[in-house]
Formats: sequence, C-alpha cells, structure tokens
Amino acid sequence: MDALDRVVKPKTKRAKRFLEKREPKLSENIKNAMLIKGGNANSMVTQVLKDVYALKKPYGVLYKKKNITRPFEDQTSLEFFSKKSDCSLFMFGSHNKKRPNNLVIGRMYDYHVLDMIELGIEKFVSLKDIKNSKCPEGTKPMLIFAGDDFDVTEDYRRLKSLLIDFFRGPTVANIRLAGLEYVLHFTALNGKIYFRSYKLLLKKSGCRTPRIELEEMGPSLDLVLRRTHLASDDLYKLSMKMPKALKPKKKKNVSQDTFGTTYGRIHMQKQDLSKLQTRKMKGLKKRPAERITEDQEKKSKRIKKN
Repeated sequence: MDALDRVVKPKTKRAKRFLEKREPKLSENIKNAMLIKGGNANSMVTQVLKDVYALKKPYGVLYKKKNITRPFEDQTSLEFFSKKSDCSLFMFGSHNKKRPNNLVIGRMYDYHVLDMIELGIEKFVSLKDIKNSKCPEGTKPMLIFAGDDFDVTEDYRRLKSLLIDFFRGPTVANIRLAGLEYVLHFTALNGKIYFRSYKLLLKKSGCRTPRIELEEMGPSLDLVLRRTHLASDDLYKLSMKMPKALKPKKKKNVSQDTFGTTYGRIHMQKQDLSKLQTRKMKGLKKRPAERITEDQEKKSKRIKKN
C-alpha cells in the first residue's frame, strides 16, 4: 500500500486541520493546478509554465525540478503528485524532436487522470516581452471562446471544458464592475488555437456605462491540437454528478418559462357567486312588487315540498 493511501490518525491539531481540508465536501475547495516541467523541457516551455503559473496564482503549484515522465504512457507519477499537492488540474511541459515545444493539459477525478489533451506551441510571446501594466495576483479572469469548432468537434468541446476548469478560479456570488480586470480569449480557427490575454481599461464615456478598451497583457500563444486522452461517457457523467444535498428541491405548483418568468398555481374552492357582495346602487335595488312575487314563489316551493 502506498504511504499516501494509508489511513493516518492525526497526532497534532495541525495535522487534524490538514486532513479535514482534504476530506470530501458538498461544495469542494477551489481547484488547484500543478505545473510540471519534463526531463527535456527547453527555455520556451519553461517560460510558458512560469507565465501560466503567474496567471493561476495563488491557486497553483510550480515544480521547478525536471521530472522524467510521459503522461500518455505512464500516469502514476502525475497521480502521485496530484495526491501529494492536492491538485486536480495539471499542465506538463516537454520538448523533443518528435513533438517540439509540447504542452499537456489535463484534470483529475478522485486522484486519477480523467482526460488530457496535448498541444503544440508554434508561437509564444511572454509576459515580460509585452511592456504593459499587469493585473494583481488572484484576479478572476473573464473567459471568451470564439470559433465554431468549440461547439461542433468533440475534441475541441472537451478542450473548452478543460480550459474553463483550468482558468475559472473561485466561484463568486456577486460581481463588481471594477473587479472585471482582464480577459482570456481563445480562438479556434483553421486547426489552430490562439490564446490571448488582455487587460480591461474602463474609460470615461460621458454616461453611466464606461467605455471599454482592451490592452494586450500577455502571454500570447499559438497552439496546435495533437494527441488526446478523453474519459469515457460513463466516467465523464460520473465525474459531473451532483450530490443530492446540493440539488434544488422542487416547489409544488411553481413553474418557469424559457425567459425565466416564475408562474404560481393557486387551488381554490368553488365560489358561490350568489353570495358575492357587489357595489350597492339605487338602480339595482328591488322594487316592492318584485319582492312580493319572490316571497310568493318561495312559499309555493315550500308547499310543494311538504
């Protein structure tokens, strides 16, 4: 049995807190990413990992030492590092003659590789090379995906899901306009994926809504899709399963239409309209002759019943 798989009883309060953080929860912690350098990674791949780590901070772990592993052939080392650093996302960088400037991006489910996609770097511009102001650490980005391939092709659809998981950051209840500081833009065109990063500038517009300008911040990557290792439909569905406690309870007699308008149904007893109180008007009052005829009719009905 692996040392990490053993059930360890904590001896100190610090160890107890550490184990409690890793326990399964209804609403899980923010997904952390580990960035691993391969055994033969060149300077470009190393700089890409550093720049992605700068975007992911503080929800990332950068391994500075080289690790000789091949994710598509042996995944045990990745699963070991995932369990050790409590990371469910990973990016692995390597370089060789067959696959130069190689990136493997993937995610874990229960500390086992769920799916991973291999990307080749064709062009790269670093954060350092673009001399513009940068965003502060821990800023939540806005993600934009352009291109029909992200909605049509299965590989690109999974890649879109993977990139959203990787860069989305913490989930927030409310959004502040000043907090929207930078954009990550992914474009799928002619078999390539263009990754661009922009800083959002709010300018005066003369009205309440500000004028928005985009300033390139870096990094900038031109990527090509290579190999894929996708999870089966059953395993993918299992990983997306929501606990029963988090599922919203159905409210009786309440429904919503496609536009989000809520409709409620009220159940009432049958009303006796003869007892309905109407507005009193002189024109609607019964005359004495009408009252006499009504009284005579009632008396005749009683006599017949008897």
